[in-house]
Amino acid sequence: MVVWKLDRLGRSIKHLITLISKLEDEGIHFHSLTDAIDTSTSAGRFFFHVMSALAQMERELIVERTKAGLAAARSRGRIGGRPCSLSSAQQEQAKKLLESGHSRKQLALLYGVSLASIYKYCPVNQNARTGQNDSDEK
Repeated sequence: MVVWKLDRLGRSIKHLITLISKLEDEGIHFHSLTDAIDTSTSAGRFFFHVMSALAQMERELIVERTKAGLAAARSRGRIGGRPCSLSSAQQEQAKKLLESGHSRKQLALLYGVSLASIYKYCPVNQNARTGQNDSDEK
């Protein structure tokens, strides 16, 4: 089996070793083009174990740095993620307009957002004015 890079083959050392063992049981040798690993030799098998350990360590370091960066951003007041399409005030206003008889489609056009966004902020069960399931709106 030939792959471009070792870390593309598996997520953990345990998974890689299990996979390579299964391949060897079938008489299939592993060859990585960029890492120069060939499991048909004992030196290649040793190098495979070393490189798979390094690849896992690299993945774990990336996760640690990502978590640290997110925590630092949170401490500076940044929450992350996509901004809301409607502000809190707009959400409240949309609910009031819905209760006063406007359709969700009208609200979507009014605020310039998708109908799905309106349903997100004003679910069907929140139409207190009619008490009806207004999923039939057009």
